Amino acid sequence: MSSRPIRQDDFIDSVADAFQFISCYHPVDYIRNLHEAYEREQSPAAKDAIAQILINSRMAAEGHRPICQDTGIALAFVKVGMNARWDARLTLEEMVNEGVRRAYTDPHNILRASVLADPDGRRSNTRDNTPAVTHVRLVPGDEVEVIVAAKGGGSENKSKFAMLLPNDSVVDWVLAQLPAMGADWCPPGMLSLGIGGTPEKAMLMAKWAMMEPIDLHELRARGPASRAEELRLELYEKVNALGIGAQGLGGLTTVLDVKVTDYPTHAASKPVALLPNCAATRHVHFTLDGSGPARFTPPNLEDWPRLTLDLSTSRRVNLDALTRADIATWRAGERLLLSGRLLTGRDAAHKRLTEMLARGERLPVDFTNRFIYYVGPVDPVRDEVVGPAGPTTASRMDRFVEPLLEATGLMGMVGKSERGTAAIESIRRHRAVYCIAVGGAAYLVSKAIRRSRVLAFEDLGMEAIYEFEVQDMPVTVAVDSQGGAVHRSGPAEWRARIGKIPVVTAP
Repeated sequence: MSSRPIRQDDFIDSVADAFQFISCYHPVDYIRNLHEAYEREQSPAAKDAIAQILINSRMAAEGHRPICQDTGIALAFVKVGMNARWDARLTLEEMVNEGVRRAYTDPHNILRASVLADPDGRRSNTRDNTPAVTHVRLVPGDEVEVIVAAKGGGSENKSKFAMLLPNDSVVDWVLAQLPAMGADWCPPGMLSLGIGGTPEKAMLMAKWAMMEPIDLHELRARGPASRAEELRLELYEKVNALGIGAQGLGGLTTVLDVKVTDYPTHAASKPVALLPNCAATRHVHFTLDGSGPARFTPPNLEDWPRLTLDLSTSRRVNLDALTRADIATWRAGERLLLSGRLLTGRDAAHKRLTEMLARGERLPVDFTNRFIYYVGPVDPVRDEVVGPAGPTTASRMDRFVEPLLEATGLMGMVGKSERGTAAIESIRRHRAVYCIAVGGAAYLVSKAIRRSRVLAFEDLGMEAIYEFEVQDMPVTVAVDSQGGAVHRSGPAEWRARIGKIPVVTAP
């Protein structure tokens, strides 16, 4: 039995430091594998997106600021030694929550609070990102092992689960899910599968395994030793052969690794959970033995490549003088640099705007010939105009596209990933346009924002309507005014190029 109890303050301080650490440092294994993907990528659009993610990662590490504006829902995976002793008054979950509260409200590196209480009612922000989601296992020993992770909403929302029949193919089911998942989960990242047990067991296995190192290359070198490892290799090849690519733009790399964990199950069942981890992969592991809090050493930035963005092929756009005739010349896949005044707004603001329109009320902002950016930025620190301000998932705003384009004169939107069929048709009909910024490049994007002020709905916090003044903000035309959609054309082109999975033509 350990002679030294684990002190409450040491545990809380370790959790707080760990969440601060992962907010700005990618795991080195992710950076190395992503850089390898960058080196072999042949799709110009995907290569540019990966470059932005890598540049953003280095900037976040150097500036000690969040990799992504979505600083995630806080997760803690805790293995408690059965002989461990505690010097604590709070429960384990209460200690985790206190560590999260301290981390997310640290004035030196404020992290965005995204957790809402009363999820099917008022959805009120808890203001400090608590409570965390804590999972506990009892294991032999007298130490406490902890993994903390910050999981963004875009990837969490694409979690999948199915109760397959015993003879159903897991591979076929996964390959059927990926195209529908699109780019909302910000590939390239990792997929993790849990197979067997019961529904909740499958989901939890997949979530735990997501925290393991990226080691697919090692598995390929030594060969599979189990059915789970065979599935890892098969799915890695076949998922990448779908051609979805970085940010869904079409390319060679959609996943860097696939994890598969299995567990015995009922003879009549085959539960399967599929969880994606996004480009903002954030987790760290530490152990407490009673000797004090954990220490986190910043990684060596020599492991980060030194890349610069090639802006030579991007069209410069003045948002303050833009007309519909101008945007009619843009084509899906074209890269732009936006300068001028850019409005912001996301779920809560869009809901409020459409409710006001339905009541015949005057809107607080004139949207005529304006662009709106789907973003919920991190609060600024020091001399920042805004904190990291990457795009949020555009498809959540799809149902608001038609009423806003119809009634307000809005001309363009900027977000992340693809739009649905109805939204694309509305964009085409109103001769509007939709552009994407790179999910996973939030700190890089924030450096293009030179001024910021709240215009409306200040009570919504990060979901208020702001006006940003931007300079050379990099975006890609995702849906042009004729309805051309790069998230359809890009993956189709690269799936055909890769050629490992036949292209199926719709009847």
